[in-house]
Amino acid sequence: MTTTLLETCRILPPPTDEVSIPLSFFDMKWLHFHPLRRLLFYDHPCSKPQFLDAIVPHLKQSLSLTLKHYLPVAGNLLYPSSNTDQKPRLRCVAGDSVPLTIAESTTDFDMLTGNHARDADQFYDFVAPMPPIAEEFECKIVPVFSLQVTLFPGRGICIGLSNHHCLGDARSVVGFVLAWASINKFGGDEEFLSENGESLPIFDRSLIKDPLEIDTIFWKVLRNIPLKPSSFPLPTNRVRATFVLSQSDIKRLKHLANNNLVQPSSFVVAAAYIWSCMVKSGDGGEANAPELFVIPADARGRTNPPVPANYFGNCIVGGVVKVEHEKMAGNEGFVIAAEAIAGEIKNKMNDKEEILKGAENWLSEIWKCMGMSVLGISGSPKFDLSNADFGWGKARKLEVVSIDGEKYTMSLCNSDCGLEVGLSLPGERMEAFAAIFADGLAKLDSS
Repeated sequence: MTTTLLETCRILPPPTDEVSIPLSFFDMKWLHFHPLRRLLFYDHPCSKPQFLDAIVPHLKQSLSLTLKHYLPVAGNLLYPSSNTDQKPRLRCVAGDSVPLTIAESTTDFDMLTGNHARDADQFYDFVAPMPPIAEEFECKIVPVFSLQVTLFPGRGICIGLSNHHCLGDARSVVGFVLAWASINKFGGDEEFLSENGESLPIFDRSLIKDPLEIDTIFWKVLRNIPLKPSSFPLPTNRVRATFVLSQSDIKRLKHLANNNLVQPSSFVVAAAYIWSCMVKSGDGGEANAPELFVIPADARGRTNPPVPANYFGNCIVGGVVKVEHEKMAGNEGFVIAAEAIAGEIKNKMNDKEEILKGAENWLSEIWKCMGMSVLGISGSPKFDLSNADFGWGKARKLEVVSIDGEKYTMSLCNSDCGLEVGLSLPGERMEAFAAIFADGLAKLDSS
């Protein structure tokens, strides 16, 4: 199993004016977060000459054309290096570009795209490396996006994406990748413009209302934290596995939760089931110790006034659900979790007057959770990266590699038969989780 570097290059957008974008408080809170790393695996048998002579040049051309509509992706984060009130911002100037790595691998494609437990470390061969941080006039220049395309001769292609979270949330980044895929598939941006001409990405940060100047509150705290370069958490000492909740599984889970809830959503029951299985698979804990579940939600349309759906940037709110360990680990853990998650969504995330209440305290609330038992979510079935079709069909598999560096986060996306949940856990914990997951579904079948 070897991966060979074939080419490194940089893709520039067409010539354009300089773009400078301040960070909103939604963006600012991600300043010191690790890069988000995702892999899209495609079934597309082709030879190395076909790959290098046709596919790669086409991907480069379509990427440049896509960047015309998404200039911040080609830019950098400007981070003041001195203790100043000047705030970070995104900037794209002439000469800025997206780094692209082209590689070839002999690793078993079918093994990588399976659902079974696999060594997490091997996936880093296909992750797009982020360039190092540079310096310019008392300012650190931080790359925000990079790409790697890896060929598995005769089997398929992997698109690896890495991005700084300050650039944008899942809706924004997925929107960019879907645009690139469409432009590559159709050989130009006419199809993309015909479908999105009235809703091209908007980068105007004034759409985020901030009367309390929360961005300034956040910066006064975050500027005192050293800016760390991007790195891989190797060795991860983890395995990765995918668990599928079929439509029939979700239907039965809804029926079980429906005794206490009125029409629980697919998200609520899927999240509650995984959370309860995770708690039960752990090493145990004090009976009254809190178990936390963090729910990310797109705030566009939920705020007052609403933020347009085509706003490009971060616009995520997080709800925190808290249940005592003893209750989560018991027989009614799933139902209790479903009630708690549904209640948080109803009482906070769907209330335009409550959704941003206390936003100035977000950083302190995040730090309070440090060291506690927390499960988070990366990704959303609503903004599904696996739908990106570069002309090779839908992706066979999405792997969110960046969940390796967190304790613990589940990835969530659609599958052909329901929902796919990705987890990265130590080997023994993964075995325990898999057994509990399967046993719980088997009991649903027999009830």
